[in-house]
Amino acid sequence: MLFHSSLRKELARSFGATLVVLVTIVMTMTLIRTLGQASRGSVNPQEVMMVMGYTVLGYLPPILTLSLFAAIVGTLSRMYRDSEMVIWFSAGRGLSAFLKPLFGFAWPVLLAIALLATVAWPWANQQAQELKDRYGRRGDLERVAPGQFQESRSGRRVFFLDKDTPDNKSGKNIFISTSEHGKETVTSARAGRVETMGDSQFLVLSNGQRLETVLADQTMKISEFEQYGSRVSGSALGGADDSPSRTRSTLRLLREPTPVNQGELAWRLGLALAAFNFVMLAVTVSSVNPRAGRSGNLVFALFAFVVYYNLLNLGQSWIGSGRSEFVRFMLLLHGGVFLAGAFWLGKQHNNWHLRTLFARGRRGERA
Repeated sequence: MLFHSSLRKELARSFGATLVVLVTIVMTMTLIRTLGQASRGSVNPQEVMMVMGYTVLGYLPPILTLSLFAAIVGTLSRMYRDSEMVIWFSAGRGLSAFLKPLFGFAWPVLLAIALLATVAWPWANQQAQELKDRYGRRGDLERVAPGQFQESRSGRRVFFLDKDTPDNKSGKNIFISTSEHGKETVTSARAGRVETMGDSQFLVLSNGQRLETVLADQTMKISEFEQYGSRVSGSALGGADDSPSRTRSTLRLLREPTPVNQGELAWRLGLALAAFNFVMLAVTVSSVNPRAGRSGNLVFALFAFVVYYNLLNLGQSWIGSGRSEFVRFMLLLHGGVFLAGAFWLGKQHNNWHLRTLFARGRRGERA
């Protein structure tokens, strides 16, 4: 049908333009946040682009959903403003007849959203988390940058030294501040070198002094040394599997139905169901008065998306904390939105009025 093909072309142009704008905005925000993490030492500066790429890939399901929703609302609203809807209605077709061409255009996007939410989302989070953990597990000496104060992995030590050798095995003007076991220790030395003994690394300092303060009674002890050895931690070994739920595969979430896993599963499945509901909601909210503002319905559509998306996050929190059940929440939220959208669409399709419905109900009761 010629009308359907022209509708799909306009939807494709609007969807593509919206997707490019949203991806650009998300990439810019993600880059700024990732650079901030890199400046704090949470992300390797050399892996910023990789972390940003994995993060943007994880954000693609809501981006695609919002792009599809905005494209449908914008296209149908333009048809209302240009009186093309009058021709559609004059041909004997109602508003619900738009569902077939819209879902015909949207089903590849809906399928991509489902696959991204259930497969790409945990994989991208896992890859980004591995990059951060690998950088976080590096040894204390590897954290030290020339001329900068750096904190150890445990957060109990602060290092400063000037590295002046290619292999980073020695340095000058060394400062170490340690806080553990109820004591604060400040050690400074003119030079130092790294020695490996077994599986441990030691920083051997030369020509320095050590100030030790007991926090309980504030007593101080000052000592000087010609050589002093301080053990520094190496890379931490992997321990128990305490990976966040967002990095676990969907199959694992199904096999281990803990409250936290069910909350994550509800969020992933909710993205796919929300995208389906948004197609139908877009038809209902696209109705616009040609004399009214051109962006009113788009603002309302954006507000509806934000509310729906926040309810998904809220449901994940409720299910994870045991305040709500998985099946009950899914039925109430997504089933309720589907029924509300179907009722509103039926009201617009059949031109129902609430007063008329109430009047018919009263007549039926009297009869």
